[in-house]
Amino acid sequence: MTYTPNGGSAPPGAGPPTMPAMPPQPGPPVALPPAAPAAQPGPAVPGGPAPTPPRRTAWAEGIDQLRAAATTEPGRLRIIGAVLALLLMVFGAMTAWQMTERSAAADDVLNSSQPLSADAALIYRSLATANTAASSGFLAGGQETAESRQEYEQGISTAADRLVNAAANSEPGSKSAETITRLNKRLPEYKGLIERARSNNRQGYPLGGAYLRYANAKMQVMLKDAEDLYKMENQRLRSDYDAATPYPWIAIGAGVVAIGGLVWAQRRNFQRTNRVLNHGMVTATAASTVVLLWLVVGHSFAKAGLNDSYDHGVRSLNVLNDARIASLKARGNETLTLVSRGAETKEVDGEVVDAYDNDYQAQMKDLSAKLAAAENLADDSAGESPVKGATANMQVWQDRHKEARKADDSGDYQGALDKVVGSKDDKPTGECFDNVDKDLDKALHHEQGEFEVAAADGKGAMTGLPVGAAVLAVLGASGAVLGIGRRLSEYR
Repeated sequence: MTYTPNGGSAPPGAGPPTMPAMPPQPGPPVALPPAAPAAQPGPAVPGGPAPTPPRRTAWAEGIDQLRAAATTEPGRLRIIGAVLALLLMVFGAMTAWQMTERSAAADDVLNSSQPLSADAALIYRSLATANTAASSGFLAGGQETAESRQEYEQGISTAADRLVNAAANSEPGSKSAETITRLNKRLPEYKGLIERARSNNRQGYPLGGAYLRYANAKMQVMLKDAEDLYKMENQRLRSDYDAATPYPWIAIGAGVVAIGGLVWAQRRNFQRTNRVLNHGMVTATAASTVVLLWLVVGHSFAKAGLNDSYDHGVRSLNVLNDARIASLKARGNETLTLVSRGAETKEVDGEVVDAYDNDYQAQMKDLSAKLAAAENLADDSAGESPVKGATANMQVWQDRHKEARKADDSGDYQGALDKVVGSKDDKPTGECFDNVDKDLDKALHHEQGEFEVAAADGKGAMTGLPVGAAVLAVLGASGAVLGIGRRLSEYR
């Protein structure tokens, strides 16, 4: 059966196939206009774009973070802990630094500058002793005594050894080094002149006396250099004392600030929590207090010991060394008065006098003044007794010298010689000089011992303080951090 469709249009169906569209192909490259320079921040232009804000620095961002942290209690606690730890570490560092410097200076006083000062004084004494022995041996006649020869050789040998030691411990290029070099150069020249004087004296030639006076003139130049070296080493010793004794005010101030910060932090903690103790903070406070007390008390003992070593050791040693130098000069001038036989003169207050005897009188006045000062500085009988003995022997020396000068002025040269050198019937001035020198040597040994004991006590009071301060400071900082950490744990 066939059905007729209800319309005349064809039914919908698939139309003819269509081709897919081609994708767009890239065209030739087009040159872009150059980029405009980045806009600089500046004032806003009405109707224009807003300016780009500048990039903030890490420091500014950190400050903002701290400000933000400070608005909360945990943040405040972290800041307080960091500041306390920093204060304690600064306190420990300042204490270690300042006490290390003072301990090193005290060590130099005991083991370097004072021994070098003593060596410089010994160089002077040895040179003066050798010169005096050479003059005394010359007066003995053609053949000097074995005793005077040995004394001369020992003086020269000691001076040479001490010059080597002083050169090894002096700073290159310093005035001390230059002075030592000059002394080392002139010492062989002096020895050569003395040998010529002896050779001519043994043969009975008057030229021997001229060589001896020339050698003495060279020795006076050497003694001036040796005295300058002694003064320079004394100044170095004084500088070491000045570096070792001042209070470490920077460290003390840092300690007071650190302890004050710890007390404030614990008071703040008590006001906010009503808790009396924080173990970490208490440990930090105790460690800081120990360091501060150790610093103040330890340095006070050190300062007292060093000051005592200077007042009752160095000052006495300096005066005694000066006295010994004066006695050596006086003895040398006394013997040269007879050697020259009036050949050396000078004008004093309009009067012509013997140059060597005039110098002798000046040195004896100096010796008397130095002995009086040494007696005043002596703080015990062991130090006072030899000084009094030296004073008594000096007075006998002066009396015998007057007799010798009286004989020489009256034309009795042999009588004057016997009173200076000695004979069977006369006690010589040389005996008094030897006694003065022995007494001064005894006093010097006593004062040197007192210096070493007092200086060692002063240095010992600083022992362990730099290291102990550093360790306790680290302990205190750790205690402060742990104490703050305990509070922070309550907010977790």
